[in-house]
Amino acid sequence: MSIVAALRAAFAAEEPSVLVTVTRALGSTPRETGAAMLVTPSQLAGTIGGGRLEFDAIDRARAMLISGETEAVMDVALGSEIGQCCGGRVELSLRRANEALLSELETLEAREKAARPLALIFGAGHTGRALVAALALLPVRVRLVDSRPETLVGLPEVIETAATALPEAEVAAAPAGTAFVVMTHDHSLDFLITAAALARGDAAYVGMIGSATKRERFRRYLVEEGRDADIARLTLPIGGAALHDKRPEVIAALTVAELAVCLLSDQQEKLIDRFAARNGRCHSAEVRSTG
Repeated sequence: MSIVAALRAAFAAEEPSVLVTVTRALGSTPRETGAAMLVTPSQLAGTIGGGRLEFDAIDRARAMLISGETEAVMDVALGSEIGQCCGGRVELSLRRANEALLSELETLEAREKAARPLALIFGAGHTGRALVAALALLPVRVRLVDSRPETLVGLPEVIETAATALPEAEVAAAPAGTAFVVMTHDHSLDFLITAAALARGDAAYVGMIGSATKRERFRRYLVEEGRDADIARLTLPIGGAALHDKRPEVIAALTVAELAVCLLSDQQEKLIDRFAARNGRCHSAEVRSTG
């Protein structure tokens, strides 16, 4: 449950709460500036990193709930004061929740969601559904595309869906920096979608499910189209080749790790070589700008 959803629930239950926010993080710390958690007398939502720091913050917040105190600050040296081995220093802001704070958090949440990178998944088979279920837990906008409407039900509510016979239109409409993952029920359709994604030149990631044989067939397809150089920007197989496990949930877990690196890093230009050894890669802003 998000902090906003938890705060709405606390208000509905007439339960008091305190928002704990990391306002400054120096050196090695469990979480970054802006990390937050909501504390009620009996529940928690979010985290500021766990460990002794979080335990002490929870105790301080619940003391505020008892005393009626509305604001407080904690300035903690992690190593010398509480023995937390990170060794950095963290400043926390503690605020008693009210309607104004809820409005502020709703605005921030809407802004953050609008800025999330897009993972566009083609194919709602077993692996596609396992992948979007895993991605639903991350701060990523996820859209699942399939021509069969019946395959797009029973998914986490945060997942966007599109039932369309023209998936290439979804490729064209995606914003720059999108991650494209292709795993439809048809190899020729896979090739069509993947070729369209690679042709854009601005994708953060382009991956296709399959084997070495499928990769070679696709390479030949690109050669025939005069685009043989595009194969270097394709991740196939998705999820890597180190673990030869074809279970959908395993493939999904490995692929989510790849997508998280490519979509959630602020320094994508430093990550290109992470996947280059197996002929797949993240694409940095510099790569996107040069096409």
